[in-house]
Amino acid sequence: MTKAPKALTSAGVDVFDVPRLRLVEAEPPRLSPADEAARDRAWQRAVEANPDLFDGPVAACAGVAWEGPHRLVLSWTRVTYRHYALRRVPGNRAWLPSLFVYVVQPTDDGRMLIARMSSSTSTPGRWQLPGGSVEPPQDGAELDEEALRAHAARELVEETGVDLPARQLALWAVTRGAHRSIGLAHLAPPRPAKELREAFEAMTAAERTAGRAPELDRITLVSCPAELAGLAGPHVDYLEPIVRRYTNTAR
Repeated sequence: MTKAPKALTSAGVDVFDVPRLRLVEAEPPRLSPADEAARDRAWQRAVEANPDLFDGPVAACAGVAWEGPHRLVLSWTRVTYRHYALRRVPGNRAWLPSLFVYVVQPTDDGRMLIARMSSSTSTPGRWQLPGGSVEPPQDGAELDEEALRAHAARELVEETGVDLPARQLALWAVTRGAHRSIGLAHLAPPRPAKELREAFEAMTAAERTAGRAPELDRITLVSCPAELAGLAGPHVDYLEPIVRRYTNTAR
């Protein structure tokens, strides 16, 4: 393994240019009885505060290393969302970072779609990009770049109504931010702004008709990082660095 390439660091978030990625499954973490008890207490408190939380399977980041300057080796392991409750335990370092995908969806006039989480989610009112935690594969399937693209495309259509083949997504950047969490940014082809808005409106209307609360309750289009300051509510930590990177490269 080699030294990590130089990262663009902004707002406490590292942004890496990673053309190639290799994923390796690792053994699940072994927690002490004390850590398990602390995790369960923290999880129970979190559920009491937000009953919409669920303890489903999720892939956590077990390690990051480099094979040469352009290939990232990402170790992952199977946990459930309960594992991340250890972050809420002061001084505890037994938890693993989260692993998630998200999509940079540009417009054909150089802007970028960002979205706000709805009140039914674990982070209501937070601005971010469409995406979600990586789920472990089932039935012997492999977690690889193709699977990550498929997951990113599924998150995009489920959250915004924008439907595109997974093969049209390309791994564009890797971010490392709060809690050492690893985000895998996928770049989508540009689309007309009108088309993006109509897809989102149709999707959210269909969700509400079906009696479900959409994960995202609003989208907007930004052309530069300065426009983020005008959005009320918290922003996910990677948002400003990724908007900055996109607007710089799109010029």
